[in-house]
Amino acid sequence: MSELQNVEELDDYVGSPSALKMRTFGLTTGTGLVVSSVVGTSIFSLPALLARSGTISLAVLGGVGVVSFLLATLFGQLAKRIEISDGGPYAYVRYEFGDALGFLTGWCYWIRTWAGNAAIVMLWVGYVDALLGWHHLSAMSNWCVAVVGLWIPVAVNLLGVRFFAWFQGLTILVRYLPILFICIVGWGSVHSANFGPFRSTHISLYSAVCVLAGISLFTFVGVEAAGVAARRLRNPSRQVFRAGTIGSFLSVILFVGASAVVMGIVPHKQLVQSTTPFVTAFSTLYPHHAWAARAVAGIAAIAGLGALVTWSFLGTESAKALSNDGLFPKMFAQVDNKDTPWVGLIVGAVVPSLLLLWDVRTETGLNVVTSLIAFSGVLIAIPYFLSAMAQLTHLFSRRSRLTAWRMGRDVFVALLGGAFALWMVFQLGYHVLYQSALVVVGGVIAFAIVNAVRDRHEVEA
Repeated sequence: MSELQNVEELDDYVGSPSALKMRTFGLTTGTGLVVSSVVGTSIFSLPALLARSGTISLAVLGGVGVVSFLLATLFGQLAKRIEISDGGPYAYVRYEFGDALGFLTGWCYWIRTWAGNAAIVMLWVGYVDALLGWHHLSAMSNWCVAVVGLWIPVAVNLLGVRFFAWFQGLTILVRYLPILFICIVGWGSVHSANFGPFRSTHISLYSAVCVLAGISLFTFVGVEAAGVAARRLRNPSRQVFRAGTIGSFLSVILFVGASAVVMGIVPHKQLVQSTTPFVTAFSTLYPHHAWAARAVAGIAAIAGLGALVTWSFLGTESAKALSNDGLFPKMFAQVDNKDTPWVGLIVGAVVPSLLLLWDVRTETGLNVVTSLIAFSGVLIAIPYFLSAMAQLTHLFSRRSRLTAWRMGRDVFVALLGGAFALWMVFQLGYHVLYQSALVVVGGVIAFAIVNAVRDRHEVEA
């Protein structure tokens, strides 16, 4: 896409009253969008997933957290450079590489949003069961609970962006309370013997790092959230960078601190068997206060809803950006009187509902979650890698005059982010790669159809 074309689109888009009206999110809401997409139900299940590989997981989690902060910096830099950045990674890649790779980026990101929601909602179901005292439910019963969790966000988003912003802020506040409490109060009950081995013996060190990195990447996905919702942000060229870096920094501190405390409170053998580690931790701290554990389960359920609402929002925003550019069916750009892309919301709830129906019939418990996490990890790694390549293309083209220090810094951030994303794609296992390859092939076919339809319309015109 040429610079001139971008300027012409910007004049038409940003200068319109409707566009100005849409930009209702400030820095606080933008940061909340990042935090809400990152700090969801996964943090309440993360200690158990990490404990399976040993305490090495904390180091890997911290390392991936640093990379996520650098990725947030990368997306912020791209948003500063590209004026029309609605859709985040999709917009950045399309600007540098054109419609084909832009479509593939948006396609993978969109599928990742509802596949990720399928993983989040399965974690959410575990806390709903703990809250209501349900035990040993059948797979179909849990699926019914999951469907409820997928459709509540549709209702919240249909109430409009102002209600969405209010709901998001409330759930962030609620989910932070028990995490901060366990981080502060729980340190006094941490025992080194509870941490278990440094590394599980059934897999090699390298394999352990690969598995943990995949889990950690899923945990920190969302640092690009402010960029995806750029059309909603006031002064997006500045706020995307600020919201992404602040939100990712807070999330890294929270994840590492909370996971370390829970792993130090609950004995290792007990923790690896738990699907609700925070409930287990509070039960260990207060064995005679059953209400405390149930309260944590309720808070985790609210946190899960907050994350589901946010990711449903991001999925519709990414699909709308593609539709506005003629790369997705026009129905995904249709909005109601509250400026909500309602078709994308409904599709984003129907598809993961069907996906989970298939998964729960073939797998159980955390196996479903682990499979979905790995699948989502590859899908998000593709947009991350292509975004890093878009940044490198810009830097080496010398379109911006940078000092040697800034040039070196930006190249380092892009290279590290791109290398990490590429490494993740090849380390999550052949089974996941096969599934993801089908998604990519499906994207190529879908783009071929879209391109053919556009060319036919141009000829007829």
